[in-house]
Amino acid sequence: MKLVRAWLVPVTLVAGGIIIGVVVASNMGWLPTGTAGPEPIPNPIVRPVATAPQLPMAGGSGKNFVEIAKSVKPAVVNIAATRSGKSGENPHGAPLDDPFFRKFFGDEFFKRDRDAPPREPKERGQGSGVIVEANGLIVTNNHVVNKADEIRVFLPDKREFKGKLIGTDAKTDIAIVKIEATGLPTIPWADSDQLEVGEFVLAVGSPFGLTQTVTMGIVSAVGRASMGIAEYEDFIQTDAAINPGNSGGALVNVRGELVGINTAIFSQSGGNMGIGFAVPSNLSRAIMDQLVRTGKVVRGWLGVAIQDLTPELATQFGITETKGVLVSDVMEDSPAKKAGFERADVIVEYDGKSMDSPTHLRNAVAQTPIGKKVSVKLIRDKKSKTIEVAIVEQPKSLGQPSAEESRESAVPTGLLSDLEVHELNEELITRYGLKATERGVVVVRVRPGSTAEEMGVREGDVILEVNRKAVGSLKSYEQAASALAKDQAILLLLRRKGQTIYLTLRP
Repeated sequence: MKLVRAWLVPVTLVAGGIIIGVVVASNMGWLPTGTAGPEPIPNPIVRPVATAPQLPMAGGSGKNFVEIAKSVKPAVVNIAATRSGKSGENPHGAPLDDPFFRKFFGDEFFKRDRDAPPREPKERGQGSGVIVEANGLIVTNNHVVNKADEIRVFLPDKREFKGKLIGTDAKTDIAIVKIEATGLPTIPWADSDQLEVGEFVLAVGSPFGLTQTVTMGIVSAVGRASMGIAEYEDFIQTDAAINPGNSGGALVNVRGELVGINTAIFSQSGGNMGIGFAVPSNLSRAIMDQLVRTGKVVRGWLGVAIQDLTPELATQFGITETKGVLVSDVMEDSPAKKAGFERADVIVEYDGKSMDSPTHLRNAVAQTPIGKKVSVKLIRDKKSKTIEVAIVEQPKSLGQPSAEESRESAVPTGLLSDLEVHELNEELITRYGLKATERGVVVVRVRPGSTAEEMGVREGDVILEVNRKAVGSLKSYEQAASALAKDQAILLLLRRKGQTIYLTLRP
């Protein structure tokens, strides 16, 4: 009995140690697969490696970022342009007083170059380009290659070519370069009219000379205009990072198709601030086709002065919706004049497409083939009307419409009491830089803080109409003003800097 008790204590201790060891080992995950025991607790720090994210794609399965980048990068090239320069030019090939760089890059970005000592007479600019045809046709920006003495094109496979400038179009900032090569990789064109806000896009180019850089973002807006970048603007806005050197590079969609040519950024520091602009592929392609075929761009011309149809103006013309473009004047001897267009027409459709802004209509007319007859749907005096008009080539120097037909005016009542107008004379024509043939009444003072000032009437405006009644003299102006009720809304037709515009004054 004593012998049994002597061995019992150490056996119990050993058995207990084994049981404790098994429990600890199972909790630590040290047991081999299949060993019974509780499930191991996952480590919160360790995560499985994620696959490349899938992008949504209309009408088919999506590609991931890696696949898109691999498919488009070989067709995006680096362009080096050498031009005869002078001291004080920036390294991107445009003079420091160029308004494009002033507005979109700011003074500070080029301050270093402005303060630098005189340079060699040759300046070099960096940019990007997109191969769109296998025989070496490349689309880029006009400001990348403009006035270049020599263009060098560097391919991703490290080959280098001398580029030949086929043509440029400063009005859209598009240029076409050709290199002597065959069998090159390309990026297929997309229909940019189908692009929607919120779609994923990739920007590919050479920012700051860093070739083959890919950034991702979404389409922030479409149809951006009045940016002061080019004369004809219909930009795609994106938050994909675009920096100096990206100009001329590719903006592609989730199918690896070219939707735009990266052109500009809005920045106060010279770097990306999440606002970049690209010329839509449809506009770029139309310009390219003309430059390749004829070496120049010919634009269509309708011959109307147009403006936005604001809610106030729509009310004045008895229109319930603000869709459309208001005709503020019709030029003499223009296709519009011959076809029967009239001032105050509201154009709602052009060649079967809805028109929602002056920029939209202007671009559509410019891209219309010369001689083509198009159908224009408009609203005149609250009634729908369709006019057929033959588009002609845009004159090199657009003539202004003729003017309508001295003493100080009587002070009218109502909203026009905020204005002081005089009949035009030589002194006022000289003061406001008007044509010597101009006739009518001119605004010489707008009461500060008044409704007229708030609505946009300016000193120097020539009043042509008051509530659709022609004003060719001070007497006719006073007659029109005296017929107005005190709180009546007033529709003014003004000539400002050679252009006619409608303005509404509302109480």
